[in-house]
Amino acid sequence: MAIYHLTTRSIRRGAGHSSLEAAAYRTGERLTDERTGRVFDHSGKPGVEHAEIVLPAAAESAGWARDRQRLWNAAEAAEHRKDARVAREYEVSLPHELTATQRLALTRALAQDLADRHGSAVDIAVHAPTAHGDPRNHHAHLLATTRQVTEAGLGAKTPIELNSATRFEQGLGSGRAEVVAIRERWATLANEHLAEHGHDVRVDHRSLRAQGIEREPIRFQGSAYKGRERPAEAVMTTERGPEEVTGGHEVTQESDQLGRASTSLEPTTPTANADPGAGPAAGDRRHLEALEQIRREAWAAWLVARTARAADTPGRGDTSDARREAREQWLAQRQGQARTAGAAPTIALASGQEPPSQTLPDDTHAL
Repeated sequence: MAIYHLTTRSIRRGAGHSSLEAAAYRTGERLTDERTGRVFDHSGKPGVEHAEIVLPAAAESAGWARDRQRLWNAAEAAEHRKDARVAREYEVSLPHELTATQRLALTRALAQDLADRHGSAVDIAVHAPTAHGDPRNHHAHLLATTRQVTEAGLGAKTPIELNSATRFEQGLGSGRAEVVAIRERWATLANEHLAEHGHDVRVDHRSLRAQGIEREPIRFQGSAYKGRERPAEAVMTTERGPEEVTGGHEVTQESDQLGRASTSLEPTTPTANADPGAGPAAGDRRHLEALEQIRREAWAAWLVARTARAADTPGRGDTSDARREAREQWLAQRQGQARTAGAAPTIALASGQEPPSQTLPDDTHAL
């Protein structure tokens, strides 16, 4: 059955990484890092079913950003700090019940939502299961720029890369709440696409504990387990939630790093509408409650639309209107929370200006 898996991590120069290296490996291409002169040739990499760059609707005319070589060299050139974050990656598991075309459509939907919400370019790579791995392990890598895309180049840092103080000043809530919103949005998209194509199975972004399921979470076994014999039911997901991130479950080295880092996602400044003296915890709780209310309303609208149209198309129903409304609500969360309208000011690439130190960690486990 379909499983839920979404993790996010940053590509950091301080760790010796390059966004061009990351993009070349995930898309199976040959790219040159003009800043260092290093060539990353992964043109022979097997299993890459599809790769493309998705731009935010507001920057559709920024054709230069569809050139992978040009895009990621611009990302490298825009950063001057030796420990700069040059890209952010989202890794998701794709439902094996869907066809290749349907999985691509689902991946594009998430990429477009991330691009529109943050203003970033998103380089997607859909991967097939490995020859000796679990045949259900269809997955995708979405590599997003840490700066917003404009026709002239890359501008300000994307909202998810801002530190907690700046996010709260802009009414954006905590970084933790943002990651939770992304995880929930992925579950919603996956379920919409599964329902659209007649599948009854559903995924849930919440932890087993939050779902009231009493069993140990299945361990996600990633690249560290390549070449080992792996049980088919235990290779594809991490079923842990925010309250379980730092538990004692056995995980791969990368997942362990993600789990440790996620503990620093708590807000450091109260939200604008928090009660005086209530502290950051109360403000963050109010923010999460608002997200939950939006989720319930969107889900209710989706169910109503599906039921109303079921008579015309048994088992499926045309939910396009409800899906569009749910997406608009999700994208509107950031604008609705902000105290001031409009996009963040553009940062000139040549200025060398850097944002305040980042609070969102390099590696964030699937909260």
